[in-house]
Amino acid sequence: MPTTDLVHLAADESATWAQWAEASNVGDLGLEQMLAEIRTLAGDYLVSDPVVLFGRTRRLRDRVFGLLEGHQYPRHSRELYAASGYLCALLAWMSSDLGQLRDADTQGRTAWLCAELADHDDLRAWVLSTRSKVAFWDGRLRDAVAYARRGASCRPSGTVSVLLACQEADAWSVIGAHDESLAALHRAEDARAALTGTDEVGGILSCQPSRQDNYAAAVHLRGGRPADALRATTSALALLAVQPVRAYGTEAQIHISQASAHLATGDVDGAREALAPVLAMPPDHRLAPVARRLSELSAVIDHRAPGAGVIGLRAAITDWCADSAPRHLALSPGSGAS
Repeated sequence: MPTTDLVHLAADESATWAQWAEASNVGDLGLEQMLAEIRTLAGDYLVSDPVVLFGRTRRLRDRVFGLLEGHQYPRHSRELYAASGYLCALLAWMSSDLGQLRDADTQGRTAWLCAELADHDDLRAWVLSTRSKVAFWDGRLRDAVAYARRGASCRPSGTVSVLLACQEADAWSVIGAHDESLAALHRAEDARAALTGTDEVGGILSCQPSRQDNYAAAVHLRGGRPADALRATTSALALLAVQPVRAYGTEAQIHISQASAHLATGDVDGAREALAPVLAMPPDHRLAPVARRLSELSAVIDHRAPGAGVIGLRAAITDWCADSAPRHLALSPGSGAS
C-alpha cells in the first residue's frame, strides 16, 4: 500500500473511533431524571408498601445496569455507577426490612463495588450504614460497629454521619458496652451540630432528628434508663408530628420503645396505650425490624409485669407478628412454601 494511502487509512480509522467515542447512550438530562427517580423511591419507601417499592427500585436498577453495559463518557459512567450504588443500597435496606438478610448483604456488596467505581465518599458512607444495619439485625454486632466506624471515616456530608454514630451506639448497647454506646450517642449529637451539607438522596437515606431520638431511646432502654428513654420517645413523636412525611417504620419503633419504658416502670396501661398504633398497622407495613422489636418486648413482658392484661397484650403481639410483611413474603408463591 502506498504511504499516502496508509496515512489516509489511519486518519479514517481515527475518525471512525472518534465518532464511536463521542456517542453516548445517556446525557445530563437523563442522569438528572434518574437521580430524581431515586429520590422519589427513597421518599416513597417511608410511607408505602415495601414490596411494591422493592419492585420499582429493582426495575430502575436494571435500567441503570443496562446503560452501564453500553457506552457513555467516563464522567457519565461515574454518575451511573453512583446511581447503581444508591439503588443497590436501597434494595439492601428493603431486603433487610423484609427479613431477607443474606440477600441484603449481597446487595450491600454490589453497592460497595459501585461506590468504589464511582469514587463517591457519601455513597460509600451510605453503603456502610446499610451494611451496619444488616449486620446488626443478623446478630453480627462487632461487624455493625466496624461498618459504622468505617463509614464515619469517609467524612461524608449530610446526615449519614449522624446515623452512623447512632448505629454504632445501637450495636454497643446490645453488646452491653454502655460507656461506648453513650459516647457514640454524644458523637451523633456533635455530628448533628456540625452538619453543613445536605443529603443527595434523602428519604430512607437521611436521618431526621426523630430518627436519631428513636436510636437514643433504644440505647437508653438497654442501659437501664427508662426515664431517659421516655424523654427521647416523647421528643421523637413531637418531631414526627410536624414532619411533612412520617416514616411508619420509625414511628412504630418509637412507640415500642415507649411501651418498653412504661413496662420497665410497671405502667401496663401506658404500655398498652403506646402499642395501640403499632398493633393497628396494616400487615404490609409490618417490617422485620418492627416485628423483631415487638417479639423482644413479648419475650420479657410477663417477667416485667405479670398479669392477665399483659398476657392479652402478648397474645396480640403474637398475632401481629404472624400477619407481617416478612411472613407474607415467606409464604408467597415461589418462596418454597407449599
